[in-house]
Amino acid sequence: MSQTISYTVPGMTCDHCKHAVTTELSAVAGVAGVDVDLETKLVKVTGESLDDGALRAAIEEAGYEAV
Repeated sequence: MSQTISYTVPGMTCDHCKHAVTTELSAVAGVAGVDVDLETKLVKVTGESLDDGALRAAIEEAGYEAV
C-alpha cells in the first residue's frame, strides 16, 4: 500500500538543495517518488513501507534538518 509522508525542510533555498535532498531520499528503501517545493519548503515522499527515521536521516545526510 502506497503512502506519503511530508516534511518541512526550512534550509532549502535553491536547485542544488532540491537535488541533494531528492538524491538522498531516493536512495532510501521503499521510496518511489520525491517531490520538493522550494517555495513552501515542503518535501513529499511517496512509497511503500516508508521508515520515518530513515527518511529523516537521509535529509540530514543531505545537510538539512526536517522539522
